[in-house]
Amino acid sequence: MVSSVWTRERPRAGLSQDRIVAAAVELLDADGLEALSMRTLAARLDTKATSLYRHVANKDELIELVVDEVYGEMEVVASGPWRSSVADAARSLRAMVLRHPWVASVLGQVGLAELGPNLSDRSARLLALFTDGGFPGEEADLAMKTVLGYVVGMTVSEAAYVQLLARTGQDEEELTAHGVTSKALRDKTFEYGLERVLKGLGD
Repeated sequence: MVSSVWTRERPRAGLSQDRIVAAAVELLDADGLEALSMRTLAARLDTKATSLYRHVANKDELIELVVDEVYGEMEVVASGPWRSSVADAARSLRAMVLRHPWVASVLGQVGLAELGPNLSDRSARLLALFTDGGFPGEEADLAMKTVLGYVVGMTVSEAAYVQLLARTGQDEEELTAHGVTSKALRDKTFEYGLERVLKGLGD
């Protein structure tokens, strides 16, 4: 059986996987994906890189863990008709990506072999919104992937823009005054596209 970060027994004492993941998310939020290394993370935790490998096999596993961690922030709730519930979930996913802009570049690469608990849970909940809304099994899956593809596709460029602002220390309102796309326009563009996607799925 292939070893997995989700099934491997964790060491009982000392540094915990939860602490490592939390510190990695903080590092990624502050400095981006390029800054993440086992050595840099170990320094942040005031330990040695070798200590991290007792909890995480390699950087790829760490990325899998941190993506699943932030994915847990996505809210998927059956709050009304399927269309409004899916729209709320899509907005929540977009908000999560913009809070953690580094995740946009790795969302499509993570969890392909074995989903983590948060990814599995949110995917199952989102799929249920479509099936409860009357979509047959395969169509529900395709509809879910269509919405996720739209959200991730739209937020990749937004996330890059947010990261640029963070790196340069520029203020979005000041840039807007010089003709750069404003947050209000980004929101409007996202909502327009989301509405058209959901309308197309429902027709």
